[in-house]
Amino acid sequence: MSPQDSYLTLSILFSLSFLVSGIIETFFALQNTKNLNGWGWYLVSGLISLIMGIFLLMYPALSMSILPLVVGFTLLFRSFELLGFAFEEKEAGVLNWGNLAIVSVLSIILSFILIANPVFTGISLVVFTGLAFISTGISSVILSFNLKKLKGSAQKLSDDLKNRIEDVEKEVKEATK
Repeated sequence: MSPQDSYLTLSILFSLSFLVSGIIETFFALQNTKNLNGWGWYLVSGLISLIMGIFLLMYPALSMSILPLVVGFTLLFRSFELLGFAFEEKEAGVLNWGNLAIVSVLSIILSFILIANPVFTGISLVVFTGLAFISTGISSVILSFNLKKLKGSAQKLSDDLKNRIEDVEKEVKEATK
């Protein structure tokens, strides 16, 4: 397989990954409108990925020429999105929100490198893209664990609140007898 064929294959795989990611993220956002305050960011991210995936699959030659910029801007958007989620976690009282913030900033820096030097990164696109996706992936994993902790805390709080409400209702009934 020639380097040109490899790059075309990489271009098609990236296009497919945007398409699949967009579908999954859009579905996730729509399923969690009541559970997540920032669900709109997931929806926007999913729709952008979906549209980019369709467009890139339709024009593979164009996809090959702009791949470093597309990847750079997509990762930049996702990195800022994850940084925003880190600050939302801070407001929610998650103790290790800083881990997500640090990895998100690293992803932002790698994204700027991809965008600023498309000719240079064309030579080492796989390396920079891999690093950017790895750091963005780590951020997403950290976010998912933190969201799981928050969901568990909310459930525990809800059960405690229900018990308190029941106790107050019993007290009111006893006081009105």
